[in-house]
Amino acid sequence: MFKAFLIKYGEIAIKGKNRYLFENALLAQIRHALKDVEGSFLVTKEQGRMYVEAQGDYDFEEAVEALKRVFGIVGICPVVILEDEGFERLAEEVVKYLGSCYGECDKTFKVHARRARKTYPLQSMEINAQLGGRILERFPGMKVDVHHPKLMLYVEIRERIYLYSDVIPGPGGMPVGTNGKSMLLLSGGIDSPVAGYMVAKRGVKIDAVYFHAPPYTSERAKQKVVDLAAKVARYAGPVYLYVVNFTEIQLYIYEKCPHEELTIIMRRYMMRIAERIAEKTGSLGLITGESIGQVASQTVQSLAATNEVCTMPVFRPLIAFDKEDIVTISKRIDTFETSIQPFEDCCTIFVAKHPVTKPNAAVIRKSELKLSEKIDAMVDEAVETAELIVVG
Repeated sequence: MFKAFLIKYGEIAIKGKNRYLFENALLAQIRHALKDVEGSFLVTKEQGRMYVEAQGDYDFEEAVEALKRVFGIVGICPVVILEDEGFERLAEEVVKYLGSCYGECDKTFKVHARRARKTYPLQSMEINAQLGGRILERFPGMKVDVHHPKLMLYVEIRERIYLYSDVIPGPGGMPVGTNGKSMLLLSGGIDSPVAGYMVAKRGVKIDAVYFHAPPYTSERAKQKVVDLAAKVARYAGPVYLYVVNFTEIQLYIYEKCPHEELTIIMRRYMMRIAERIAEKTGSLGLITGESIGQVASQTVQSLAATNEVCTMPVFRPLIAFDKEDIVTISKRIDTFETSIQPFEDCCTIFVAKHPVTKPNAAVIRKSELKLSEKIDAMVDEAVETAELIVVG
């Protein structure tokens, strides 16, 4: 029945003179999301509305699922498009539409007409009243409720006429690519994929870096991270994943530095390496999945010590979230089951039994002096030999 969708967007509508840039970015994201869906689609915009029209047969459910992953969309409306053949014909189509969608229903309803084409002979209130009367004649079990209707029937009068009653929620946010690019520190845990998703939702293009420590971490652990990047890429578009060999750096830190400081010092070097790769690839910030107090490396003091080595802004969208909040989002975006697979990454292999929870940055800097210039050469090599995997 439905050969088209009306796409509603939110924040984009309040943009000023550069609104068209956001609209064009959203159109591009919609086309990208639909490219793997069975069928062919025409995506257009018209007077504050966007439309997706199927050019022949297509998979309805697959198309809806693809659109539900496009940031910037707040509503997906399966719509029937009619040519204007007069009001009588419109009334017939409205009755036919309700019968096809809802059968002999007894819902309360409201007609909401919008006359965008001012040459149409009836005004919006007249359209509402007359269509409502026709509906009551055909479906005597239905009743009008203008305040809390169970069924809203939308009728938009434009060059063509659009009928719809279902608004499927979209993810909201801003189209990916409208707010620059940032580098996600991606691990195999629950938090970092959610952090990447949340920042991408604000229109930021996501690259990612993963710290691999063979033979202490397996190829299964690496594949797990690639799989998580693919889950994020379904929303954020293709993700450039940089896999850094971190083994020698971790072992050297383990050998030279106090064990209670291992987590912080290793984290500081991860941030240094991530920032180096970000600078090379045009990212303007770093993204982590840290949340205050969740583990020893995420106390306020630890975060301050970690931030000290960065010149880029560090975005922490989960900073005030409870773990259950994060888990809820991970389940919604389908990363949770992958994240809990039992393949450990380098962050968990070299954890001290009693890590410092309130590190003093001056003490940490003094401990790092023991690493000498050798660590700089290791960092250079880690950056230069990072493996690039394009995901999504």
